[in-house]
Amino acid sequence: MSIKIKDLPESERPYEKLELHGEKALSNAELLAIIIKSGTREETSVQVAQRILKLRETGREDLSFLQKLSIAELTKIKGIGKVKAIQLKAVCELAVRMSKPANYKGIYLKNPEEVAKMFLSEFQNQKREIAKAVLLDNALKIIKVEDIALGGSNFVDIGIKNILQVAMKAEASKVILVHNHPSGKVKPSEGDIKFTDKLYNALAVFEIDLCDTVIIGNNMQYTSVYQYIKEKAERMQNC
Repeated sequence: MSIKIKDLPESERPYEKLELHGEKALSNAELLAIIIKSGTREETSVQVAQRILKLRETGREDLSFLQKLSIAELTKIKGIGKVKAIQLKAVCELAVRMSKPANYKGIYLKNPEEVAKMFLSEFQNQKREIAKAVLLDNALKIIKVEDIALGGSNFVDIGIKNILQVAMKAEASKVILVHNHPSGKVKPSEGDIKFTDKLYNALAVFEIDLCDTVIIGNNMQYTSVYQYIKEKAERMQNC
């Protein structure tokens, strides 16, 4: 028979603690314990949750690593069966969706940081490369966000023709390309730079501006390809 939360002192019961003091008063382990519900014969749900938290990288406090864990990886943890693993994955996806605007249309974007903030949570710890085209009017107001491609673990087949089609169909004046690096590293590759240059020239033929290519990695990091090229050129000049 597993150790029950109700057997704990009332001050240590996550359900009662949340009801009395609000969700902010709970630790990460206590919040996870509410989802897990029950522990094992040897551990409470809070203790099982604490073992899950030990899977994150040393020194890190955020919970984004949970998004990266697969159902198979979660079920290797004693006390986490298939149902609990699915519940945890569902909660992770809800967290991502809650961080996204219900509708991107009408949002103004002024710089790469604002672009990155819109997609950081969605792209964190993705195992496949994803690309989106943010279509804007002349005032940098979003007309539409279009999914462009879904690739493998280290590539994405982003078609310039596809981007041109969606931009022209939406009558966009400007485009920002956003994609992630599943490796988690945000430094632009030579391929990123060459593709950005080709896309810039292709869009320019139709008088559409490519404002930037933004690359998103893990740990809430991102890079502007334009800014990277500018800084690289400045370093070369100083040599």
